[in-house]
Formats: sequence, structure tokens, C-alpha cells
Amino acid sequence: MKPRFTTTERPGLGLFDPVQDRRFELETSSPVDPSPVGTDRFRFPVDAAVEVAVDQLVLPYVVETYVRDPDGSPLVEAEHYAYEELPPDEYCLELHAPIKTFVRVDGEVTVASSVDRMEFDFGEETAVRVGARSYHERPAATVTTTADPEDLMAAVSTFGSALKTTSPERSFPTLRGHPPTVELGDDLAIPDGLDAPDTGVHIEVPTDRQSVYAVSTLAYYLGADVRPGERPRIVTADGFEHSLRTDRGFDAEVARVLQQVFLLDCLTRTEGLYPVDLHERQAVEDDVSLSFPDLYDAPSAERLAAYLSVPFDAVRDAVPTWRLAAHVTPDAENATLLPYLVDDLAVVRRADAQGRRRARSSMPSYVDEFVRSVDRGRRARSDEPYVSPPETDALEQAWLGDGRVFGANELRRAAFEHRDRETTADDIDIDIVCNDERMREEVDVEDGALYGDRADLPFDVTVHANCSTETLAELLASETDFLHYVGHVEAGGFVCPDGVLDAESLDRTGARTFFLNGCNSYRQGVSLVENGSIGGIVTHGDVGNGGATAVGRLVARLLNAGFSLRSALAVVRERRIVANQYTVVGDGGVEVAQNESGIPVFYRVRSTDADGEYGVRIDTYPTSERGMGSLYIPYVGDVETHFIAGGPLPEFRIGADELGYYLQMEQFPVVLDGSFCWSTDLGVDDLR
Repeated sequence: MKPRFTTTERPGLGLFDPVQDRRFELETSSPVDPSPVGTDRFRFPVDAAVEVAVDQLVLPYVVETYVRDPDGSPLVEAEHYAYEELPPDEYCLELHAPIKTFVRVDGEVTVASSVDRMEFDFGEETAVRVGARSYHERPAATVTTTADPEDLMAAVSTFGSALKTTSPERSFPTLRGHPPTVELGDDLAIPDGLDAPDTGVHIEVPTDRQSVYAVSTLAYYLGADVRPGERPRIVTADGFEHSLRTDRGFDAEVARVLQQVFLLDCLTRTEGLYPVDLHERQAVEDDVSLSFPDLYDAPSAERLAAYLSVPFDAVRDAVPTWRLAAHVTPDAENATLLPYLVDDLAVVRRADAQGRRRARSSMPSYVDEFVRSVDRGRRARSDEPYVSPPETDALEQAWLGDGRVFGANELRRAAFEHRDRETTADDIDIDIVCNDERMREEVDVEDGALYGDRADLPFDVTVHANCSTETLAELLASETDFLHYVGHVEAGGFVCPDGVLDAESLDRTGARTFFLNGCNSYRQGVSLVENGSIGGIVTHGDVGNGGATAVGRLVARLLNAGFSLRSALAVVRERRIVANQYTVVGDGGVEVAQNESGIPVFYRVRSTDADGEYGVRIDTYPTSERGMGSLYIPYVGDVETHFIAGGPLPEFRIGADELGYYLQMEQFPVVLDGSFCWSTDLGVDDLR
């Protein structure tokens, strides 16, 4: 599905990406009449384009923008407080918006931006072409494979065919296409055109499924074939080889190579179409003996050998915190989900039954209040094995295999099969169900603060109270972007005034995503995913009403700010011990709403000994469309350097007045001297 163009209620051009369910508006001074045009006149790939006659285009917020000449060479880079006047000529404006957007214009261009607004003025009414490209690519084909490890090697070897380039720009998420899907069958069948790119690189691993799974993301990123070999290693056509069996261990070495090659690609790409001042390059350039200009034009195999000649300790601190680490068991059916993990550039780690324990059914000691189950004494003891994956340094964790998962996203195949559901360009639909008046505080309908308080994004929020089993069944079956359930859940299902509704009895689920904030809602959430949903947040045991209310309100605001299900829960776990009872089932990487600036952030602010000065550390959270390799600029102080998104940035020093000003630019979570709050709730007076 291609991005769509529409007119908007206020004069302007609306863009909608039905794959990622993202919206973006370009305001105009008068109504426009977009007409479809070809995409061939754009220097960069676009999926769809229209022509409109306008004298200016206005964005309701600032996005990173490049103005390029017809050959693609950058002329101007614009962010906050930019002002550039360009004489009449042919230009292409590249907008890093929620939907990748290009504006092609022949004439003069003035770019002006403030803290919360960006304008492109063309002097007079001018015919401009607007092109759009989805940040997400669908799989282009399906590979059928048996469970035999060598057949799986052949299947994984096709993943690199989805790369749009083997240059260092492959480190940009928009230039990494989605690998082909994988199905299990009786024979290996690979469609034509899915050969790995000619990089001269292959990876050898033992003939067991787990080893193949562990190198799947690395093989994809390197555009490498996977072949059987007694010693796990990387080999190039010109004789270079690198062992994957080191003191670190196989899994750790595979992850290390992926991260080091990725980082050095990010540094090398600054010699190409995006010559930005990159913090990570400044941090390591003096410690590595690499010529980035020469490496930019070098063949893939030669570049790889040069990268791996650098000791990891020389670049370790510059590697961004990885978005996702996935623990995968050797079950054959797990091969079918590898393309989705690889598309997220996940670090894949081998897992086995050692992480499994027996599930406990006793109520945690911190729950001693009114709980969200009808009768805690009725809950039967569960003998179902559960999984507690080991901690990693990644921002988010996932488990792929059998077992009931604690502390990580429980991936389920059905969720990924549902990701391509058709969506509309209408408002984001949020349905809130409150089936117990004693829990009304969580939904906060009086002040409307739970969802939809952003002027830049259209929400349609509906609150439903005391739903009967029939009403709730209809609601769960109807199409909605997100369903937030507040109420009791027991072993048999959702508790309604007239009985209990079991989600397993539904023919289909219409809610794309959900949050079931009641006791022991895990099984109901799994049923929703199996019946049509993409993912949701559920609970494993009893949750006290007070803690559940706090978690529910915090999750809602994080989702509203563009955090994914997984990253929202990761932030919540830092703040509340009761959050350990919550987990994500399905595809936890999905977001309900897009972030205003593209990448969700979490500010950690501390007072310093200097008068009126604060130390600010910003944690960044890559998303589905602004994934690993995206750039982020912190709008604090006079910082103009770019950073690779993922994890914490170095601490900045800033005065109270300036910090108070920046906190009002966008709503995001903040920890101020150990106390959690929201940026828009803080004023300059709170900082003095």
C-alpha cells in the first residue's frame, strides 16, 4: 500500500501512510487541489507523488530538512531557528517527517523556522511536486524452507536481497528493506530475484538451527550468504576471515560484529549524501586508524575487513544502545518470525529451556488492597512454565519460543500476520472501557488528559462504561486503533454486569492494539492477538487498584507521546514495582501514535552545584519508522551536533530559563532530581 494524499479540514495537504498508520500535514494559505503525478523526477525513491499550486507550505512543528540540488547534493540543512534564502533554481526539499516527504520546486525558496513552526516560502504561487515514501517496506516475496539447518541457511541468505544499498547508507533504516517472509514446507523453494547482493562476504556456522538464527540479522546487514562450517566465522572473497568463536562467546561476538560494523557505517556515511557533524565520529575518529573518505567508496568486503581491524574497545562507548534483543529457542517454527526480527535489526540470541521456571500463583506481597479481580481466592494455581530471559543492555527485550514470559515481549506469529491490516486516514480511534466505577480515576474523562491532548494529531476518543457481555463483544470486534480496558478480569474472561466474556469466543478482534488493565489478563490478551490484534499490554497476576491506576495513566501518556508498547512498559518498570506484573504479547514494537519530533525521548535532569545550572541527559528510543541508524539533534543549549538514536546521550549543561523553555516544546517524561513528571507540567519557576 502506497502513501495517500488528501486535502485537510484547514487548508493544506494531508499525507497518510496506511502501512505504518502515520499522518502528516502540510498547511497552505488557501485550499489545494492535488493531482497525481509520476515519481520519476525525484532524485530519491518515492512511492507516490502529487502536484499542487501553492505560495508556501507550513509545518505545525519543526522537522530536520535538507535542501538539495537536482543531483542530490545537500545545499542547506535546516532545523530549529533556521533562516535560509535561496535564489531561483531547481531544488528538492527532503523532510524527515513522520512520513518521508520530498518537495520538488523550480523557483526561489525561503526556509524559516522557530521553536514550533517551519515555513517554506516560494515567493509566489508555484507548482510544486510533493512525493512520499513509507518508512516501512513490506516483504517482497516468500521463501519456503524445511526445518533442516542447511535449508534454513539458504533461506536466511536471501534476507540481504532486501537491502536497497550495500554502501554505508544501509545504516539508515529507510534504506534497509523488509526481508522476504519465511514459511515452513516439505521442500526448499526460493523465488527468483532473491539472491544476496554480490558483497563477496559469507558467514559459516555449524549445522544447527540456533546458530543459523543467531547470525540472521548479521547476514542480512552484511548482505552475506550463510554456509555450513565447523568453525563459525566470517569469510570474504579476498581471503579475509574473522572468527565468531571468541572469549566473549558466539552470541556476544555476533552481536559485537553487527554493532561495530553498523556504527562505523554510520560514521563513514557522513562522507556521502548526509555530511553532518556526527558526535560519534568526533568521539572515536582519533582512536581508530581509518580513512573514512576512502572507506566510503571501498567495496563491501574491503570495508568490512577495515572495520574489524579496529579493537572493539576503541569504539565500544560510541555504539548506540540497541533497540531490541530477542531470545530465540531452536524450534523450527521460529524461523517464520526471523524476517520481522531482522527488519528491526534485532540482536538475536540463542535461548533454551534453562530460562524457564514454574509459574507462581501467589499474590505479590506489595498487593494488599482492592484488586482488579473479582475474588483473588478463586484463582487456580498455574502449572504453566514461564520464561524469565536474562537481562541485556538493549532498550527492549523479546522472547520467541514456548512459555509464559515475564520481563520481555512475548512474540507471537499471529501478531505479525496481522500487521498488514488495512487502516484509514481518519482520526486515531481510541476506545476506553471502564467496567467498574471504582476504577474511574484511571480514565480521567473529565479533563480529557488520558489520550488525545495533542493539537498536531487527530484523535477520536470514546469512553464506554459498564459494558454488557454483548456490548463488549461488539466493541472488541469493531475496528479501532487502540482499546484500553479498565475493570475486572477473572480466569474465564472480562467481568461485565451481566456475566463474563471470554475473548477466545470471538470470531475476530478489531482492535489493532490494546491495554488490558485488570488482574491476570494475560490469557485474554493472547486470545485477542490470535483473533486479529497486533499487540497489547497484559498482566500476569493480581494488581492493586491504586498501582494499576498509576500504571494505566502513565502508559497512556507514554503511548500518546509516541512510545511503542515495549518502550512504554520499559519506562514504567523504572518507576513502579507493580509494573513487573505487566508484559507485552504480540508485536510490542507497534506504536499507537507517532511522536511529534520522530523519536521519543526521556529527560533525566539533575541540579548541579553551579548556580541555576542543570545537567540534562536525554534517553532516545528508536521506533518502527525511525529505527536504528536514525539521527537525533537535542534542542538544548547551542548544540548543533547530530547523534545516532538509541539510548542515552552525553550529559549537557543548561541554565534554568533555557531548560524551562525547551521543556515546553513537546510533551515527554522527565525525572527531575529523582522525581518523575512531564515536561509540560514544569515551568521555569519549578526549576529555580
